[in-house]
Amino acid sequence: MKYISHYPKHLQDQIQCLIDKEKLGIYLKNKYPNKHNIRTDKALYAYVMSFKNEYLKKNKVSKVLYDGKINDLNNALGTHTFVSRVQGGKLKAKNIIKVARIFKDVPEEFLEMIVVHELSHFKEKEHNKAFYKFCEYMQKDYHQVEFDLRVYLLHLDLFGKLY
Repeated sequence: MKYISHYPKHLQDQIQCLIDKEKLGIYLKNKYPNKHNIRTDKALYAYVMSFKNEYLKKNKVSKVLYDGKINDLNNALGTHTFVSRVQGGKLKAKNIIKVARIFKDVPEEFLEMIVVHELSHFKEKEHNKAFYKFCEYMQKDYHQVEFDLRVYLLHLDLFGKLY
């Protein structure tokens, strides 16, 4: 229950009940029946840019890719990197978003949640109230999807791949 240990006990109990009855996978499949078809880095870049262009017009994204080295063991499912360097007399900034490779085979809502999370860091660096408010602005059910993603990760640990 490591992924949902900070949630209220009654929610943990509900998930434990689904695990005990071997119905956790059924719950997830019913709620999120289809996985997305964004398989390449190029398609992921286009997907991220559609959100960026709608919600963060002034920010630039230099690179977006699936990364096999990111995993939940590092407590990360995606990363954002801001690199600044001097080129001639100008300061050049690069924003790079990397998404864990496990998100190639999940429902779009989960991928969207990670993208929204990483893009929100462009506006708010810390995980504070303003950060989560902006996440909710971009994805209305952000907190529910985040919880369900954690439940999905729990399912992966216990039973393996679902999709």
